[in-house]
Amino acid sequence: MSVVYDISLKIGYRYDSPAAASRTLLRILPLTTSGQRLISGFVGVDPIPDFRRDGVDFFGNYSVELAHDGKLSEIDFSLTSRVERHEAASGLDLSCPLSKLKAEVAEVRSVLPWSPHHFVGDSERVRVEPEIAAFARALVESELSAVLAVETISHTVCAEMSFDPEATEVTTDPLEAFRQRRGVCQDISHVTISALRAIGIPAGYVSGFLRTTAPEGAERLRGVDAMHAWVRAWCGHETGWIEIDPTNDTRVGPDHVSVAAGRDYSDVAPIKGSLRATGSHETSHQVDVMPV
Repeated sequence: MSVVYDISLKIGYRYDSPAAASRTLLRILPLTTSGQRLISGFVGVDPIPDFRRDGVDFFGNYSVELAHDGKLSEIDFSLTSRVERHEAASGLDLSCPLSKLKAEVAEVRSVLPWSPHHFVGDSERVRVEPEIAAFARALVESELSAVLAVETISHTVCAEMSFDPEATEVTTDPLEAFRQRRGVCQDISHVTISALRAIGIPAGYVSGFLRTTAPEGAERLRGVDAMHAWVRAWCGHETGWIEIDPTNDTRVGPDHVSVAAGRDYSDVAPIKGSLRATGSHETSHQVDVMPV
């Protein structure tokens, strides 16, 4: 089974005082992976930058580097793309027990981008915290399979953490979100990653789009979809990487479209950059995921 989507994204910034010397790194173009194919895509910028370089980062994510040397009162970033998404085949759980996973990680003789070695220790935004580690270890036993351990932790994090857009900010530490048991998909994914790494499961962060469905009888509104985040976990040689969405307590499927993947949010942030500015600014964000 496969689904084709037309995906658009618009992000705009409006500055009270003109900003200068803007440098920006974008990661908003969907990936081509084993589960999906980018049919077409274009990242637009208005005003046209003085410098632009399209490329691929260490983890294989599409990136766009931009520089604006003049003053900016406003700037808009846009994505227009078409993506084919395949449903992952479900099969038997062939993953090894947790007690043997560390040895299987050690047997991997590679440091290529998706080697599990990059995803077992602390990263810029996610550390193995004693409180989160104790929470994770209380949920699993050493002979539980790696896949079942991932599903158990994801299910429990979803059950215990409430989705609350007002509770956190993009810079909120995962431990703070865990303690208050509230946050958005970024926080819930970071907590899950920290918990998985604490029990020896290599885990990373995926940003992307999630198709939403209007309530029965209601017309689907345009522009109401959102960027989303979920988790990748390495479950041994036989199974490899699986993806799970702890915010929605589900395995990742055809409704999820991957944009970028890395160790945590710092590796995949849709927009990163710097500029010189005074005063405040306003931001607008609009996403649309439409099945063709």
